[in-house]
Amino acid sequence: MEGTEVAAYFDLDGTLLDASSEKTLTAYLTKKRPWRIPVGLVSWTTRYLVGLLTGKSVYDAARNRGHFTGVKWEVLEQMSKDLVQNKLIQCIPKDAQSRLDWHREQGHRLVLVTATVAPMAEQMGRALKMDTIYGCGPDIREGRLSGSEKGWSVPRRKGKAPIVEADAKENGHDLSQCYGYGNTHADSWFMRLCGNPISVNPEGPLKKHSEENGWKQVSWKLP
Repeated sequence: MEGTEVAAYFDLDGTLLDASSEKTLTAYLTKKRPWRIPVGLVSWTTRYLVGLLTGKSVYDAARNRGHFTGVKWEVLEQMSKDLVQNKLIQCIPKDAQSRLDWHREQGHRLVLVTATVAPMAEQMGRALKMDTIYGCGPDIREGRLSGSEKGWSVPRRKGKAPIVEADAKENGHDLSQCYGYGNTHADSWFMRLCGNPISVNPEGPLKKHSEENGWKQVSWKLP
């Protein structure tokens, strides 16, 4: 089998990264600009409540981008770069890095599929030397964030599945031969598309699902 037939699709936070990249970015932004705390809190809370009232699940409503309201995209780009280079690069477990190296040796294509905001996703993807990166954001990133995800690509929960399917089709991959790595039940939607789903540090529903379906389980943690 040719290596190019195979891709390895990876979630980021809690899977390849033993940390939360977006929470780290949010905390860094707040530290650098503490005056943003009330702005971000009011915007996030408003969008959370509106999301619930319009039928969104608690999970999706809580993952709005109100905490970034008014921030320039270029600021997130620079802060993401600084954090990856100076902090987050150290949060990649050795087992995760070894697995990436193994896939490269097999000639597999490495794809990052994450709901992390795009500037951070892209910086992490470059640091991990991924071949393709799918993060959360619009195609054109100019000006300031409104806090809304309207017009964005949002690879979250079930939203990761069509992205993986489209990527596989575009690149000629046989999904039955591909690998899918995730750490929560929200990732299971894209993992089940792959012939080789692997649960990383699974807990709760994903652990139960993995046990019931015979999915391989691994532990990738920092010492």
